[in-house]
Amino acid sequence: SNFPFLKNGIVYFNHASTGPFSSIVVNRLSNLLKEKSESKIDDYVSFLKVVDETKHLLAQLINCDISRTAFVDNTSNGLNILAQSINWKKGNRILLNDVEFPANVYPFLNLKRFGVEVDFVKSENGIVTAEQIINSIKPGTKLVSVSFVQFLSGYKIDLEKIGKYCRANDIIFCVDGIQGIGAVRIDVKKCNIDFLSCGTQKWLLGMQGLAFIFVDEELQKKIYPANVGWLSVENAWNLLDYKLDLKTSANVFQGGTLNTFGIYAFNTSLNLFNDFGFDNVESEVLSNTKYFINKLKAIGLDCV
Repeated sequence: SNFPFLKNGIVYFNHASTGPFSSIVVNRLSNLLKEKSESKIDDYVSFLKVVDETKHLLAQLINCDISRTAFVDNTSNGLNILAQSINWKKGNRILLNDVEFPANVYPFLNLKRFGVEVDFVKSENGIVTAEQIINSIKPGTKLVSVSFVQFLSGYKIDLEKIGKYCRANDIIFCVDGIQGIGAVRIDVKKCNIDFLSCGTQKWLLGMQGLAFIFVDEELQKKIYPANVGWLSVENAWNLLDYKLDLKTSANVFQGGTLNTFGIYAFNTSLNLFNDFGFDNVESEVLSNTKYFINKLKAIGLDCV
C-alpha cells in the first residue's frame, strides 16, 4: 500500500539501479516543499533534529556509533574521501578486482600519480571470493576495497573473512556497500570494516544525490581530511575565529550544506525499514529470490 506503482499491476525489479519512492516519502517531501515556500523557510533547528534521528537509525542499520557516520553526495565521492585522505607513499599497493563497478576503481586508480600501485584480482565465472582476495594480498598492500554485493552477478562476498585478515595484518579494509545495504544485513564491527561508502537511492529507497560514509575511529586518527569546510571544525559558529580545530567525529567530512531533501527522504525510508524490521527485510528478500529462481527454472531459465 506504500508503493503506488503496484496498484497498476507493475512488478519493479530495478532497485539495483534506482529504488522507487514510497508514498510516505512523497508526502513528507511535498509537505516540506510547502513549508519552505510558505512558512518555515529557514528551519535549520528542525533539520538538525532530523539529521540526528537519521544517524541513529543508520547506526542501528550497520551497527556503529552515530559519531562514525557522515553524509556525502554519492558513493564515488565517499570513496574519494578515503583515497585522498590517506598519506600514501611510493610503492604502497591497493587491491581491487576486475568486476568492480567503476565507482570503486577510479578513485584508487587516480592515486597512481603518487606512485601507488593498483593490483586487480582476476574473477572466475564473474565471482571473486574472499579467499581469492586474501591470497592476492602482497607485502606492500595498504588497502583492500571490495563491493559488499557485486553489481553484475549479485555475488555477496564474505566481508567477515576479509576484514579479519586485514585487521590482523594492519591493512585498511574498504567496502562499497550500495548494492547490499537495504536488502541484506551488514555489521561493520563484526566485519572489521574500516571505511564504507553507500548511496541511498537503490535498496534503501532514498533519493539520488545522498550517500553516507562510515569511518572507523582508529582509521580516522591515521588519516587527514583532504577537503575541509566551515562545518569541519569544532566551533563552527564562531564564524570569524579562524581556527582549524578539526572535529574528531566523522562529521569532519561534512564540510558544508547537506542535502536537506535527501536526508528527509532517507529518514522517512529508514523509519519504514525500522518499522518493518531490518532482519525481516533480508529474510523477505531471500525468500522472494528463491521463489523467483524456482519459477524461472520451471520454465527453463537458469539464473546466474
